[in-house]
Amino acid sequence: MPRRWLSHHIKHWRGEIMKAAVLPNLDKRGAYDVVLKLGEILKNEEIEAYLPEGMIFAGFKQLPEDELYGIADIIITIGGDGTIIRYAKRAALDNKPVLGINAGRMGYLANIEQNELGLLRKLKQNEYFVEKRMMLSVTVFENGRRLGEYNALNDAVITGGFISRIIDISVGVGGDNINYRADGLILSTPTGSTAYSMSAGGPIIDPLTQSMCITPICSHSLSAKPILLGADNTVKVKAYSKKRTDIYLTVDGRKVAAVKPYTDILIRRSKQYAKLIRLNDRSFYKTLSGKFRDGRSI
Repeated sequence: MPRRWLSHHIKHWRGEIMKAAVLPNLDKRGAYDVVLKLGEILKNEEIEAYLPEGMIFAGFKQLPEDELYGIADIIITIGGDGTIIRYAKRAALDNKPVLGINAGRMGYLANIEQNELGLLRKLKQNEYFVEKRMMLSVTVFENGRRLGEYNALNDAVITGGFISRIIDISVGVGGDNINYRADGLILSTPTGSTAYSMSAGGPIIDPLTQSMCITPICSHSLSAKPILLGADNTVKVKAYSKKRTDIYLTVDGRKVAAVKPYTDILIRRSKQYAKLIRLNDRSFYKTLSGKFRDGRSI
């Protein structure tokens, strides 16, 4: 999928004041200092800056967090991948792009590090582009009754409640079933291929492709390998345990449902896309290489 310049997606700010909502995870190391610097930088760039209500810093206005997505032209997050995932999924509901500033350990999704804040000058100059990241729609049914629907930017994971308790998982694709006996199963997006799926032996996938990956966790079959599917597939998952082990569904690291023998989990490509702002030309592969090299931010 080609990169698209942001000016094609949102209004050009000629004669208008650009608005940025800053959403920091202040528990992350360095995040407090980044907010302080952003207040000055955004003011110098004549960008109207907002923080969630209750966060008081010089140079910022405050609004309730849920209102920020409506008034902001861009969302700036400060934190690790978990922070970016949380806010990017929420911003997708309002079709707003997100710029991630890394204050985590790895920060695959962040575009700039804390020592690269000077790149923010590109915002007003439209010298940046947006990557559209595919998400998964995960719908849970019990006895045919819909219980909930969730968007996954990284992955949906089915696992037993106890370590090393085997569960049986049936994956339906296109009318055929694939059966696993394993500790669990990961269904990931290309973005999530560098997260839990990779740790379980799944492939690294270019984040701009359209696909989903099925990766078993500690499978008890030598023939069970990760499977890469086209994004137009719909996957139906069922799971049960002969030892009555509790089974759970987590979406992007958050437990959302208990899985019973009569639970159906339907996974397909979401209609929404997360949009990530890129201020530099550092490629996914260069970022990956740098972060693999020493396990820290480059």
